[in-house]
Amino acid sequence: MEGLKVSDANLVVYVHPSKSKKVSQAVLRELGAMLLKFDERFEGVLLAYDAKITDKSAKILSGVHPYFGVTLKAKLLLFSPKPNMLLEGKVVKLRQESVHVIVLGFASAAITDEDIRDEFKHRTKHEEEMFVSRAHKHHVIKVGTMIRFLVKSFDEEILHISGSLVPSHTGSIHWLEKNSIEGSVTDRRRKKTRDNEGESLLQDSVATDVNALILNNDHQSKTKKQKTSRIS
Repeated sequence: MEGLKVSDANLVVYVHPSKSKKVSQAVLRELGAMLLKFDERFEGVLLAYDAKITDKSAKILSGVHPYFGVTLKAKLLLFSPKPNMLLEGKVVKLRQESVHVIVLGFASAAITDEDIRDEFKHRTKHEEEMFVSRAHKHHVIKVGTMIRFLVKSFDEEILHISGSLVPSHTGSIHWLEKNSIEGSVTDRRRKKTRDNEGESLLQDSVATDVNALILNNDHQSKTKKQKTSRIS
């Protein structure tokens, strides 16, 4: 899935003096407070981190509460969706006018009817709403379906994504991947069939040439025998 990236960063975490005896715990608590929030410095939502304190000599800051800064070197996993990126998520709600999705378990996404391609038709079966493809009846989107969709925009404050199912390479991930595999298998089978046909034609051609050579040799042998009989 697009929108995920790993970034190396040098950070300074400010710790209250009362936590001076438990600096590691205080640092982890501060980093934990940054999780699942959009950070302009990293241009993304922090999903995970792996941090290591690089300088044990903390810098004391002057002020009413003299916090001290702890220098870290961290590897960050960030979620930073941009327009035209492909994301994947689970459908949690579906109506005739919209499809609602959860991405990575925390970000919400909505796809309105104007961004759902005409191929999909809304249906209700056994009181369950779904979108079914007119071209491929097994291509179905309903609550619980994992789908791949295109990003139109991303609201960084509320972590909300506006998506689209207009491109042909979007829709149910299961259906897209299954048909992609079947398509590649079919192509390989067709290629193998063409290769076998070519090999068969080659074998037939070789066999024809060999038979012609044998007949020619037989004919020459018979001619020689006839000439020898005449001479004798």
